[in-house]
Amino acid sequence: MQSVAVGWQVYEITKRPLDLGLVGLAQFLPGIILFLAGGYTADRFPRKRIILICNTGFAICSALLLTFTVLGMRSVQPIYAVLTLIGIFRAFNGPSSQAFLPLLVPEEHFPNAVAWGSTFFQAATIFGPTMGGILYGWTGGAKTVYAVAVVSLLIALTLFASVRVSSAQRPRGNASLSTVLDGFRFLWNTKLVLGAISLDLFAVLLGGAVALLPVYAREILNVGPWGLGIMRAAPGIGAMAMAVALAHWPLRRNAGATMLWCVAGFGVFTVVFGLSRNLVLSLAALVLVGASDMVSVIVRATMVQLGTPDEMRGRVSAVNMLFIGASNEFGQFESGITAHWFGTVRAVVMGGVGTLMVVGVWSWLFPELRQVDQLVPSSTEPEECSVTADPNE
Repeated sequence: MQSVAVGWQVYEITKRPLDLGLVGLAQFLPGIILFLAGGYTADRFPRKRIILICNTGFAICSALLLTFTVLGMRSVQPIYAVLTLIGIFRAFNGPSSQAFLPLLVPEEHFPNAVAWGSTFFQAATIFGPTMGGILYGWTGGAKTVYAVAVVSLLIALTLFASVRVSSAQRPRGNASLSTVLDGFRFLWNTKLVLGAISLDLFAVLLGGAVALLPVYAREILNVGPWGLGIMRAAPGIGAMAMAVALAHWPLRRNAGATMLWCVAGFGVFTVVFGLSRNLVLSLAALVLVGASDMVSVIVRATMVQLGTPDEMRGRVSAVNMLFIGASNEFGQFESGITAHWFGTVRAVVMGGVGTLMVVGVWSWLFPELRQVDQLVPSSTEPEECSVTADPNE
């Protein structure tokens, strides 16, 4: 809900696509500076405590956005300041959240847990933007949206406080620069995980049409804030449907090749959306964008978490979160600036074509991705690294 309100509010104030890109940049820059500290913190201190502190910070940020709006703010600088603060909390929350899930479920159930967790997350990305757009249009402003965001975050804090882990976090170890940088070294030496993370980085970085949805809603499709909410929800609908499908029918074979084909589909459907002038076709393309991306999300999350020892999951997750932040928030900036240079439609189409090129290059650079067969071993005794390749390839 809040992302829709921020995007529409910023574009309503400035009328410049570039400022929508700056929304993403403000949230991404803190991650570049603090991701190493965030990963090290996740491995050294209780992850649950870190997540609680960060979500308290998110609630405070929503309260600040509400306060600025109530006071009649007509400048985007205070919004960017709050978004930067959100980025700081994300730098610590992201690695802890990613490394927390393996403490809750047995390893053999982890891919299924990722699928169900993604289902609930995507449900929020469906109903949140839709409700945000409707409330923004109905009330004529962002105040109600930000107020509901504050209440929702407080409810989330209360619920998360009751979570109990089923396994203990590994020993913390000693602090050193070498320890902090271990996540980079591990990824560099584990080409399969590096390939999966970097594929998502460049594919979503180039194919980030979501950042420009306010321009499409206001000037191209002419559907207003309610239409923006529906379009923001459309990728979530596709992603949730795919997550439910994968929870019931997990990928048993050819997981790597399936991921590559789906990332290619992400690029194709991005091009379709960019060229569309019909709301129904645009929504269908966005639904398929979300469905394609979800396959990559589940495969990548399983590879990263099950292929990483628990004592390093925070630091490796920090690098993963940096890549995700680059693809999402910095991708928003890339979309905003290319739209400023070449026009909105050209920017989206160029991004989709770029995604297709990335898939081709990564298939050649990381043949390990094409060779991944099963995400978890079929035996009853899970191994340390649970990503297996097809022996026939």
